[in-house]
Amino acid sequence: MSPTPRGLHWQAEFMSSDIPAGRDGDDAGWSDLHGGVRPSPAVRAWLRVMRALSAGPVLRIPPDLLSLAGVVALAAALGTVVTGWPVLVVPLVLIAGVLDGLDGAVALATGRARPLGALVDSVADRIGDLLLGAVLYALGAPLGWVLAALTSVLLLEYVRARAQAVGMPGVGAVTVAERPTRLIVVALAALSVAVFPGGAPGFGWQWGTVFTVAWTAAGVVGMLQLVRGIRRSMPETFPPPR
Repeated sequence: MSPTPRGLHWQAEFMSSDIPAGRDGDDAGWSDLHGGVRPSPAVRAWLRVMRALSAGPVLRIPPDLLSLAGVVALAAALGTVVTGWPVLVVPLVLIAGVLDGLDGAVALATGRARPLGALVDSVADRIGDLLLGAVLYALGAPLGWVLAALTSVLLLEYVRARAQAVGMPGVGAVTVAERPTRLIVVALAALSVAVFPGGAPGFGWQWGTVFTVAWTAAGVVGMLQLVRGIRRSMPETFPPPR
């Protein structure tokens, strides 16, 4: 998400729980970075994993470098599809997702969360989204659907950023179209191509098309969720009181 400080993102249906956040610093830090959204048990489990992975030598790695490493992993994923090894997309996307969580975990653990880091993280995420779209295209998705999918996510992030710029606190809503959803969609598309190269049975579509349509549908639903969240959390006056 952008342009909030570094965050750890997970599926919207898991994040929207009303269960009170625990006393652990991970929960409080994640909640603060996501506009007070309370992490559900699934999110808490993810935060514990990130905390475990970010211990020890990893803390010495600059968070910005971890963000850039995630982009490199997705570029490598695109390369594996082009060279005929789509099954390798799955571990590379998993690595990219872990790195996307680690940059925030390391920044929080070391006190290095800062505006410039948030900018680097946001830019890395958007480049990563473009690479994910390129992977789907390489997996056989029509260019029109790929552009529709990318437009949905770029528009969602733009609307969120503009709402924050005019005073909306937090992220408005954690939607079903957030980055983890996109990573999962691409990983499933690549795995399906590797296991069932003939396409989706009964549809006559390539797997790239099936999952690009799913991404686009999630983007539409996510935009509706975001608009609802913006209307609920946007200050009534402009400029907002400080």
